[in-house]
Amino acid sequence: MTPTVAAPLAPSDRKVDRLLAHYEESHRNPTNELIHFVAIPAIMLSIVGLLFSIHPWVAYGFVSASLVYYALLRAPTFLLTMAVLTVLSLALVHAMGGLVLPISTAMFVVAWVFQFVGHKIERKKPSFFEDIQYLWVGPLFVLSRLFLKLGMRW
Repeated sequence: MTPTVAAPLAPSDRKVDRLLAHYEESHRNPTNELIHFVAIPAIMLSIVGLLFSIHPWVAYGFVSASLVYYALLRAPTFLLTMAVLTVLSLALVHAMGGLVLPISTAMFVVAWVFQFVGHKIERKKPSFFEDIQYLWVGPLFVLSRLFLKLGMRW
């Protein structure tokens, strides 16, 4: 009897691919997609900034938990990219200095207004209304689109 070897998961069987496919369903309009390309990074940066203004360790805890979530998706390219973007976000938040709260607040409000405008154009509700984890899938959606344009696979 020959031992059986489990076949690797097909891309469509991976959790990250299922999450991205579901997310894409409400992000097909090119204008909405463009808005998301700008607003999602702005929202993520503003969240880190807002949490940092509470206390730096709150922000560090949030980004650490986020990276654990990305690690659990078992998509190394996304994890590595999100780790680099996390370091960049923390550096930008530190650079804001004493203005971190007003800058982050303004960025958060403006970016969310644009997000909701994009979904009004799309005529579909944001994915996170169904499941909060889609707030963390949004950055992966932006990266997946960028990777596709660069001919990369995640």
